Amino acid sequence: MAVGLLVSVFTSTGCAVVMASNQPSKKNLSVLNTGISRNHVIAEFGAPVTSEYKDGQRVEIYTFQQGYSKANKTSRVIWHGLADVASIGLWEVIGTPAESYFDGNKLSYQVIFDQNDNVESHQLLSMVAQSQTQVNDVAK
Repeated sequence: MAVGLLVSVFTSTGCAVVMASNQPSKKNLSVLNTGISRNHVIAEFGAPVTSEYKDGQRVEIYTFQQGYSKANKTSRVIWHGLADVASIGLWEVIGTPAESYFDGNKLSYQVIFDQNDNVESHQLLSMVAQSQTQVNDVAK
């Protein structure tokens, strides 16, 4: 009986653990420093949402999910795993919604590149918690 209970605990828990391990990774914002090549920016953030030329300069907007450091994600996985075991799986009632809520921020940056396609300047256009975006989408 006890073995069956332990097996069911270990096989039925883990949703919060999996969600924590699958959270988006933290992006390196130092690629926005002046002089960094456009290729490095694209490698870190992905393709720009928009790209156009204004006054001879390339102006692009990048939108991405700013996630969490590896240490942060690892500590969350460990915490959820221990809480699952200690509560015989009941932690999932709290842990799963918490991981759904804390899933990073959606950032949008405008980046201006010089004639050599190096960063000249950047500006944060918006920062929205992903959970706020989900709430706004449901409200529409």
